[in-house]
Amino acid sequence: MSYEELNSPGKNIPPELENAVALTTLDRIYNWSRRNSLWPMTFGLACCAFEMIATAAARFDFSRFGMEVMRPSPRQADVMIVAGTVTKKMVPLIVRLYNQMPEHKYVVAMGSCASGGGPFKEGYNVVSGIDKFIPVDVYIPGCPPTPQSLLNGLIALQKKVDKESLKEVRWYKKGPTQPIPIPVLGPDLMDPRDFALIKEVTHRIEGEDSSGEHENQEGVQS
Repeated sequence: MSYEELNSPGKNIPPELENAVALTTLDRIYNWSRRNSLWPMTFGLACCAFEMIATAAARFDFSRFGMEVMRPSPRQADVMIVAGTVTKKMVPLIVRLYNQMPEHKYVVAMGSCASGGGPFKEGYNVVSGIDKFIPVDVYIPGCPPTPQSLLNGLIALQKKVDKESLKEVRWYKKGPTQPIPIPVLGPDLMDPRDFALIKEVTHRIEGEDSSGEHENQEGVQS
C-alpha cells in the first residue's frame, strides 16, 4: 500500500514527518495486513489447476502479492481457488473443505466450469457453478483462464478486501457462523435442509400411486 492509500484523506501531515508518521484508520491497517497475506489452498480439479500452478511459478510469481504460501490444509488457508470442473461427486468434499477453513475466507471460481458449468453444463454429473453451494467472491472467465487472468482475479479480491469494514464483516458479528450443510450424493445432490420437503413430496407421490393402484384393482374386479 502506498503512502497516499495508507493515510486517511483530509489528514495533513507536515512534510518533515511524512516518512515517519502515518494517520490511518483501524479498517485500513487491518485490511492492508490481510490483503497482503492471503494464503490459497492447494486445491485443483481439472485443467485450470495447471494454469494456477503456472501462476505460482517463477514467470508470473504471485508471491509478489503475498500469496505464495499455498497451504495443504484448509485450516491454514484463506482463499479457496476452485480450479476446474465441479462434478457432483466432488461437491460434498468442496463444501466440507470450505467449512473447515477459518474466517476470514474467500472463494475464487476459476474458469467457466467452476463459474457456470462450462462446456459440461448439461452433463448429468456436473454442477452448473460452485456458487450454488458455497458463496463466491470473484469469478474468473475463460476455459481455461490464463495466469494473467488469475492474477487479475486475485488483484480484484485484494480490492474487495480493501473495502471491507470491521463493523460489517460476518466473522465479527454476534453469534457463531453456521457451517454450510454438506450435500448428500444420492440419485442427485440433496441439501440436508430439504430432507423434510423431499420426504413430504415422496410420501405424497407414493400415496397417489397406491390410491391409483387400488382404484385400478377395483375396476378390474368389477
